[in-house]
Amino acid sequence: MWQRPQHLLSRAVKHYDVLIIEEPIFKPGITPHMDLSDRPQGVTIAVPMLPEGLAHEDVVAEQHDLIEKLIGREASKTRVFWYYTPMALAFSSDLECDLCIYDNMDELSLFRGASQELLSLENDLFSRADLVFTGGMSLYEAKRNRHRSVHAFPSSIDFNHFSKARGVKQDPADQAQIPYPRLGFFGVIDERLDVDLVAQVAELRPDWQFVMIGPVVKIDPASLPQRPNLHWLGGKSYDELPQYLSGWNIGVMPFALNEATKFISPTKTPEFLAAGVPVVSTAITDVVRPYGEKGLVEIARSVEELVEKAELILARPRESWLAKVDRHLAAGSWDKTWASMHKLMLDVTGDTVADRPASSLPVYATTPAE
Repeated sequence: MWQRPQHLLSRAVKHYDVLIIEEPIFKPGITPHMDLSDRPQGVTIAVPMLPEGLAHEDVVAEQHDLIEKLIGREASKTRVFWYYTPMALAFSSDLECDLCIYDNMDELSLFRGASQELLSLENDLFSRADLVFTGGMSLYEAKRNRHRSVHAFPSSIDFNHFSKARGVKQDPADQAQIPYPRLGFFGVIDERLDVDLVAQVAELRPDWQFVMIGPVVKIDPASLPQRPNLHWLGGKSYDELPQYLSGWNIGVMPFALNEATKFISPTKTPEFLAAGVPVVSTAITDVVRPYGEKGLVEIARSVEELVEKAELILARPRESWLAKVDRHLAAGSWDKTWASMHKLMLDVTGDTVADRPASSLPVYATTPAE
C-alpha cells in the first residue's frame, strides 16, 4: 500500500536520513536478524526477521535488541522517533531520541484484533510525544485534549499521479472485458468495507459492473460476495491505479459505519477526485465534512440512496463538477502537508531549515504492516 506514511516519509528524505522499521516476519529455525533494504525514494527499510514460536515477551525483547544494535541506545547525533503505532513503544521506550512524534492516522484500538496493550501504550506515547499529528478532523477532535500539541493533517493528494487517469485511454488486461457502466473501489478490503452493501447494490443493478481492487486482510476471502457483476481483481501497484481508475464511471466508497471507521479519513477520497472520477460514499464523518458538504462527493445512507446517487452521477454532466473539484484540490498537496509538519518539528527543536543541511538527521519510523 502507498498511503500516508509512504507519502510523508518519502518527502522527509529531503531533510533527514530515514529508516523505517516494519513489523517482524517469522520464519522457522532462523537466527534473529534485521533485514535491511534501500528503496528508490531514498528510505531504508528494516524488517526484524524472527524464528517462529516465540512467546510475545520474547518477540518484544528480540525486536528491542535488534533495533538497539542497529541504531544504539544513545543517539550520537540529533535523533527523531516517528511512531505510527503505540505498540512500537514496547520495544523502543528506553532508546534515546531528541524529538518524538506520533502520527495518529487511525483509531487503532477500534480495529479488529487490536491488542489490549494498545490503549495503555498510547497513553505512554502521548506522555512522551513532543508533537501529535492526526490523519483527519474527527480524529483530531477526539484526541485534541489528550496532548498539549495536537495538529490535524487530513489526507492530502498526489495530484500529478492520479490526474493521469484523465488522459489514459487503454484498459488494463483484466479490466478490458468488463462492460460499462463501471463502479470501482480500491483499497484494503477488510472489516471497514461493507461487503453486504456492495452485494445488495450489485443485486439491485445487475447491469452495473463493480470493480473491486485491493488486498483482502483480516477477513476470509471466501466470505466475499460473488455475483456475475462483482469483479474482485486483487491488489494492484500504486503506479497501476490511474490506468484502472480511467475506466470507471463512478468511484464507490462503501465503508461500513462501525467502530473501525468512526475516525477514518480515507486517502482515496481526494485520489478519486484527482482522477476525475465522481464518488458516492457512505456517511463517513471525514468524507461528509468537507467533501459532501461542498458537493464534491455524493453521500448515501442506505442501499437505495446509493443507487439513487449513482444514477444521478451517471446522468449529470461533469464539467462544472470537475471545475469545482480542481479548485478544492489546488489548496492542498502532500508537499504542503510535509512542509507544515516539518516547520512544527523545527519549532520544537529550535532549529530553522537553514540550520540543518539536507539528509543530516535520522528519522526512525515504525509503521503497522498492511
